[in-house]
Amino acid sequence: MQYGICNLSIVPVRIQPADTSEMVTQLLYGDYFKVLEARGKWSRIRIAFDAYEGWVDNRQFIIVDEDTYSDLSQVENSYSADLIDFITDKKGALTSIPMGSSIGSASYLNDTFDGIYHQGKTDKSYLIETALLYLNAPYLWGGKTPFGIDCSGLTQMVYALNGYSLKRDSAQQATQGEALSFIEESEVGDLAFFDDNEGNITHVGMIMKDNYIIHVNGKVRIDMLDHSGIFNIDLKRHTHQLRVIKKII
Repeated sequence: MQYGICNLSIVPVRIQPADTSEMVTQLLYGDYFKVLEARGKWSRIRIAFDAYEGWVDNRQFIIVDEDTYSDLSQVENSYSADLIDFITDKKGALTSIPMGSSIGSASYLNDTFDGIYHQGKTDKSYLIETALLYLNAPYLWGGKTPFGIDCSGLTQMVYALNGYSLKRDSAQQATQGEALSFIEESEVGDLAFFDDNEGNITHVGMIMKDNYIIHVNGKVRIDMLDHSGIFNIDLKRHTHQLRVIKKII
């Protein structure tokens, strides 16, 4: 078994080993993983944080040994907190990194980080404050940064920045937490899930106060939430059908 760590700012993880293949998620600086399979210039990996699998270009990460991987798994998660910041390598060169990068891994990459970071669990009330940092970020399938993000990437990163773990896809996240019977039972920061006509969960958003929801639809935006689903303020119609509300924390 081989192990790796992302030493670049943002790296695409693809569904197949090809540059033209669909991006399903991203590695951010400091993310580490197991290498499950090698095929030419590509490796199939399993990300330590959420066990998500996909293919990455071998030129966009570095191999580490099993002891380093084990050590990294014992390090308390800490994430860069500014929209964009920098790490410095041992030669003094700067690399820009997006919010949510795993700067706890910096020392294992012989890098230093002097910026602001989040570490440990925060009160649930901080979730929306964090989510608002992503407001107006463009939609990007598989994205996890303020420069492009999808619906489950938003909820996963917001929870991670506040010390909580969510799985990667909305359908996976819907298996976590406690289901609520009514919107009125929900609290700010709870997750609302939405399904398609076949009953497949395809969307997630985070509940705000006063029946608002922050989610990704073209961009990170705020809309209304009712018993039917999301009511788009601009289109003046429902765009997503409510399936279930989950209390994660």
